Amino acid sequence: MPDTFRIADREFSSRLFVGTGKYRSNQEMKLCHEASGAEVVTVALRRVNLNDKSGESLMDYIDRSKIFILPNTAACYTADEAIRTARLAREVGLSHWVKLEVIGDEKTLFPDNEGLLEATRVLAKEGFVVLAYTTDDLINARKLVDAGAAAVMPLGAPIGSGLGIQNLTNLRILREMITSVPLIVDAGVGTASDAAVAMELGYDAVLMNTAIAAAEDAPKMAEAMKYSVKAGRLAYQAGRMPKRLYASASSPLTGVVR
Repeated sequence: MPDTFRIADREFSSRLFVGTGKYRSNQEMKLCHEASGAEVVTVALRRVNLNDKSGESLMDYIDRSKIFILPNTAACYTADEAIRTARLAREVGLSHWVKLEVIGDEKTLFPDNEGLLEATRVLAKEGFVVLAYTTDDLINARKLVDAGAAAVMPLGAPIGSGLGIQNLTNLRILREMITSVPLIVDAGVGTASDAAVAMELGYDAVLMNTAIAAAEDAPKMAEAMKYSVKAGRLAYQAGRMPKRLYASASSPLTGVVR
């Protein structure tokens, strides 16, 4: 059986979501999208002129027959900014889905959880499918679900840091306590093993951008991420062996002739 998962009314086979920023060229971005096998690509609306059709745009390099575009509200520092940006995407026919970001600090790019909750409530009531980028805080994640978020996206580490998952305990708690909506690790992944760890925790998907775009060989890293997400998911489904303090012989001693 295919290992799919659902957000709102859409079903996805790939559990790797990727972005569109920081690539050396649009051509490289397209190659990375293909190598990753991703079905969802997120686009920062405030960095794309959706109304200007005169010149080349990164949107021209996204195969929309294979890829679902997820608009995001990156660089929005208030709930009002994020709400207006999401509405603009819907008005121009892009999507009623939104990866909702309300940034609270310019240096760390940590979310403003209060503003995020406010924007989630407003947009969910207006029929948006909200995927909320937040901290790894259980209480706030629960509030987002109650506010109508279709998925919660806790950070693994600061955006673009490449530090990998910094607080495994909090992410484990989130996964154990929140089961009504998908959970997607968003931000902080640096290499393939980081993505595998996120999936081994039982998360439904991983979203990344810089880890691929800033790699020396970006298409090769995109392919590596595809396999690491699959491997981490399989390991989670398989169920790891229990950890032991002392050795345990791989070959049983029963029947051994001494």
